Parts: sequence; C-alpha cells; structure tokens
Amino acid sequence: MLWSGWGDPARAEPLPGPTAGLLRDLLGVRPAAAPPVGLAAVKVDAPRLAGEDLTALAAIVGDGNVRADAETRIRHMRGKSTPDLLRARAGETSDAPDAVVLPGSHGEVLAVLEVCAAKRIAVVPFGGGTSVVGGLAPEGVDGFVALDLRRMDRLVSVDEVSRTAVLQPGLRAPAAEALLAERGFTLGHFPQSFEWASIGGFAAARSSGQASAGYGRFDDMVVGLTVATPTGALEVGRAPKSAAGPDLRQLVLGSEGAFGVITSVTVRIRPVPQAREYEGWRFASFGEGAAALRRLAQDGPLPTVLRLSDETETMVGLADPSAIGTSSGARPLDGESSGGARPLDGGGRGLEDGGRGLEDGAKTSSAGCLAVVGFEGAPDDVAARRARAADVLGAAGGEPLGTAPGEKWEHGRFNAPYLRDSLLDVGAFVETLETAAFWSDVPKLYEAVRHALIGTLSGAGRPPLVMCHISHVYETGASLYFTVVSAQGEDPVEHWAHAKRAANDAIIGAGGTISHHHGVGTDHRDWYAREIGPLGAAVLRAIKDRVDPAGILNPGVLVPPAPEE
Repeated sequence: MLWSGWGDPARAEPLPGPTAGLLRDLLGVRPAAAPPVGLAAVKVDAPRLAGEDLTALAAIVGDGNVRADAETRIRHMRGKSTPDLLRARAGETSDAPDAVVLPGSHGEVLAVLEVCAAKRIAVVPFGGGTSVVGGLAPEGVDGFVALDLRRMDRLVSVDEVSRTAVLQPGLRAPAAEALLAERGFTLGHFPQSFEWASIGGFAAARSSGQASAGYGRFDDMVVGLTVATPTGALEVGRAPKSAAGPDLRQLVLGSEGAFGVITSVTVRIRPVPQAREYEGWRFASFGEGAAALRRLAQDGPLPTVLRLSDETETMVGLADPSAIGTSSGARPLDGESSGGARPLDGGGRGLEDGGRGLEDGAKTSSAGCLAVVGFEGAPDDVAARRARAADVLGAAGGEPLGTAPGEKWEHGRFNAPYLRDSLLDVGAFVETLETAAFWSDVPKLYEAVRHALIGTLSGAGRPPLVMCHISHVYETGASLYFTVVSAQGEDPVEHWAHAKRAANDAIIGAGGTISHHHGVGTDHRDWYAREIGPLGAAVLRAIKDRVDPAGILNPGVLVPPAPEE
C-alpha cells in the first residue's frame, strides 16, 4: 500500500492533459504549492514508549514482531481519507504510532492487551489501514501501539453443510476470496476497498459491498465472532438466530476496535456464481431512476448489484474514469451525440437551479442518469431475474443500454481511489461521504447535503463539482454516496473540515444516518452522539467501561465522551 496514497503505486496514472485543463477552467484548480514529501525525507519523533514496554511486548509476540523503526510507524499512520493523505504528503507525522505490534494468535492478542492495560498504553487495531473516518488516529494519548493483525491471516475452516467459514481477522479480502474459491464458495463482499481491506476491518466497521443487494452487507454475513478485550475473551454466535436475549454480535459489529479486538469471524458463504451479467440503463432524471430502484427493492426481482448515478456523476463518467476529460466531452452512454455537454460542467445541478430536487424534477443533462444493474447466480436464475427486472425498469421509464456500461463499471469498480491520487497531484481536492435514509427522506437528504457542500466549498475558488449515486438499496430505504471535487484553496484540510461539518449537520437535520458503511471513527463521533441521543451515548460508555476499564482501546473513536459537569 502506498504510504501517502492508495494501493499499488504501479497502477497510478497521471490525469490526461484535457482533464487538468478542465479542472483549471471550471473549478479554479491550481497546482499545489509544493510537491509531496518523499518517504525518505519524512521525520517522525522518537517513540514515547519506554524500552521496558517494548521488551514486555516482544516477550509475547517475539522480537521481530515489535517494530519501532520510522518507516513501519509511518506506514501505520492514520487511514486513507483525503485529509489523511494531504497531511502525509506534507510530511506531518503527529499521529504515527510509537510502535507496531504483530500478534500471531488470539492468545497473543489477549496477552498484549493485558500488558498495555497495565501500562496504560493505547492500542489501535490495524487491518488494511483503509479507514476514511479517523478510525486509526486515537485522541488524548501519550503513546500508542498499532496492533497489526496481518499474521492472523488463515481460513480456519469451512462447513460445507451449513455454508459457513471461519476466517482470521488479518486475512485480506482478495486472499479470502481465493481460498474460498478453491472450495467452490464466495463471500460476495466487494467494497471499493476490497483489494486492501481485511476481514476484521469489514466486521469492525460494518462494511457494505457493491453487491450488497444480492449478498447483503458484511454484518448480514457474520454469524459468529471471537473478541479479545483487556478483561477477557468474548465468543458470540452459536446459532444463526436466537431469542436468548439481545444479540451480542451486534455489539461487536461496528465497534471499530473500541470494545475489543476481533480475532475470529464466522461468516455465511455461498457457491461461486456460474453466471454474471452486468448492464446499463438510462433514466431521464435521478428522481425517475430512484423510483425504479425502489420498485425493484420493494417488489423484486432484486438484482445482485443495483446502483444509480445522478446527472452530474453520469456526465462526468465516474463509473468509467478513462472517459473523464476526453476532448469530445462526456462519453455518450450508447453512442449518440453528447450534444456538446462538458464533462465537468455539473449538468446545471448547482445552487443556481433553484434547489429543485428529486421530488419536483431537477434539471437533467443530455446523458440523463446511468443505472448499473448486475445479476449473479445460476444461468437460468440470472436470465429469469434479468428479464423480469427489465420489465420493471422499462415500465418505470428506463432505457436499456446493453452490457457495455455495466461491464465498464465492473472492470473499473476499484479504480476510483487511484483517480483521487491523480487529482491531488494536480492540485484538486476530492473526497467522498455517504449516508442513508428511508425512501421518503432520500430526496430532501440528497438536496440538503448538496446545498451544504456547494455553499461551503465555493469559497475556495469556484463552485465545486458535487456528484452522487445510490449505492445500496433496501425495501425501506437507500444510501447516498457523494463525491466532491473542488479547488484545494490555501488550507484544504480546514476548508474540508468546515464543509464536512456542514454536510454532517445537513445529514442529521434531514433524517439521515451519519454513516451507512464508512463508520464513525473520530470524524463522525459527535454527530453519532446526536443521532443516538444522550442515553444511547451513556449506554456505549457503560459498555466501554466494562470491557476496557483502562480506556486503552482506540481512545476517542466511536464512543462519545461524557458531558462535562
């Protein structure tokens, strides 16, 4: 993983010249004042842990599995949000761990937590390092260790009768899929972070994959968990469902390392699909497309993948990054003339459109809105569901575009973070945020977040480009995933913090949840407290006090602090 960006550096590509020109002309983007700092030039403070502390940890996991060299610490610093990357590119290392500890078993994790609790050393579990919500930067600590779980990377067992598998937390998603495929199974969990994220991270953050319509969210897949805490081990999930009190699995899922370290995950698995078909559909407006998706989610047939880009995201071509910035403008969805629309123009969807939203027919670009619909399973089942879905989508105003748009999306589904790095290289700011709401609240949530982002980010130069898509659907609601591109301005980190606060306020005010699948971390914690209320926050603190009385587990993450007396 690139220390100051995303993924494999060999896969990064510079932006085409026309794209850089459009960013300059339309968004006021200017080159960064200084190039990113190279890893060799980055300085990090000496570890704050005493030598005896490191010796005590090494006695548990082995000398080679306690590392305090500068490069290892820098590579375990923060996550992969845009502010995280901008700080790293500037050589700012204040959030670097004091050491990295690599346990090899559940017992070693328990022993490490016991030592750290006794010595008041904070512990931050580290899987793939892909958090984008401040989940790896603890607050108010005098020193901390990153607990890197990469050595715990086994497929422990497969129960082919029950169709479950036991996985260790440090197993990366691609490796998990490869191991399961050898037995004829798949997990079916493919979030954008798939290539680098870990099984433990999926559980700790309640991850949701791009095929959630067919396979479910990751928390839907989990049937059992083993957790190490400073006060002992917790094992939950001895049957698929139970009426024996509250389901403690739900206490661990989404706990983000604040209540314990997940050391084993038992998941539901499914046979590898024999057929996969992905296709595109065009709708005249985001509102029309959203209504079509709702019909499928509520009345069926439900595809495996179901997502809808708004007018701006469709025009920019975010599902096919290779089309962005081409000299011919936005690439038409089915080969017809684009009508001269500019790919970064926003399709008239700024504040100047009078705020007309999903309910009253917002302006549309010549490209309309692109829906990607995918089906996986047995060939006969795929064909039948695809035909029935086509009837529903067509009756709802959709125009079939064939398989090309769906196949392009599938081919580039993990590429967007690389595009972000390229945008940062030319001086643009790009970041994402997501939320979810009941269907009746989706229109006002969409407009509220757009207005908040455009209103606050316009101060950096010109109005930003704000794109959105529906990424996950349910019978009762859907998620909204926003992507923002703007000029960086003089202080991009603070400028985004101002915009993110406004967007978070808009989410809560419009009835949305502060996160659908990125998690809480430190970035969302204060708004999470508003979402669950004072009593809900008190319940979380009570759990934290019981399982982590010394407060060493990911301090400041997830759990709202007690109000000041």
